[in-house]
Amino acid sequence: MKRIVVTGGAGFIGSNFVHYVANHHPEIEVIVLDKLTYAGNKENLRGLPEEQVKLVVGDITDKELVDKLVSQADAVVHYAAESHNDNSLVDPSPFIETNILGTYTLLEACRKYDVRFHHVSTDEVYGDLPLRKDLPGHGEGEGEKFTDQTPYNPSSPYSSTKAGSDLLVRAWVRSFGLKATLSNCSNNYGPYQHIEKFIPRQITNILSDIKPKLYGTGENVRDWIHTEDHSSAVWAILTKGRIGETYLIGADGEKDNKEVLELILELMGKPTDYYEHVRDRAGHDLRYAIDSTKLREELGWTPKFTDFREGLSDTIKWYEANTSWWIDEKEMVENKYKEQGQ
Repeated sequence: MKRIVVTGGAGFIGSNFVHYVANHHPEIEVIVLDKLTYAGNKENLRGLPEEQVKLVVGDITDKELVDKLVSQADAVVHYAAESHNDNSLVDPSPFIETNILGTYTLLEACRKYDVRFHHVSTDEVYGDLPLRKDLPGHGEGEGEKFTDQTPYNPSSPYSSTKAGSDLLVRAWVRSFGLKATLSNCSNNYGPYQHIEKFIPRQITNILSDIKPKLYGTGENVRDWIHTEDHSSAVWAILTKGRIGETYLIGADGEKDNKEVLELILELMGKPTDYYEHVRDRAGHDLRYAIDSTKLREELGWTPKFTDFREGLSDTIKWYEANTSWWIDEKEMVENKYKEQGQ
């Protein structure tokens, strides 16, 4: 590969992948296609070599633009998505537009020009799992996990549109022979994550002298992975994955929301009970857990950032050092949550 297109490459997970490619594969030219909605930010690409990384501001539903970029590429890595559950419950329409129609537009372009395609998805397409304590005969840290054979059971407009886009990719592989792979990843954390998301929201609340907020009882479990590990996994799948296969990306990082929030408070020098309970999200999934055995055994991938406490500490330091990156949006984000009773 000489040139790749990364959709959503100015967003949180996409920009971290662009940094990963720039740092580890300087011979690869990266074209970032990003609409620069509220979740996309040019600053996420600051410091990258201009001769290697180029930003194109545009919409993945723009057929003419997509055709032009894809025709000049060896591969497309598709991160672009509307991705916030709360927002999808307020207005599902952008999720249909971007996640379904945008993916379709990219698939057709890659089919037309015979370009390798990798589709980045989420574990939320599988619905949720029972909490560990609800699993008879299972101890702490054990229990059912998602695999690539788990039936889809999405619970929100966001996860259902991601499930729809996954199925489109699979259909284009089977019906048209598209050279595509898929990955479903657990919850990411790390630098450049928008402050509407759980971990950066709590960090920036504390930095803004606002009490952190916890949905419901905080028992909901997420399988956390550092975004750098996600990036290395996507690169492994892009370069070594079998066409038509789905790989689940996870780092065995199950933590419930209460545990994560209390660790943030501890690391930031606050009492671990310094937070408020707020109304739970409608249809809030109980637990996610990834079985990444296939990815590890078939492609030889292993996560490097397995110490969650250390990774979270580094993430806190990033938000402390980059106040200018998030401060202008903080009041707006909190006002939106306040309107929703959260």
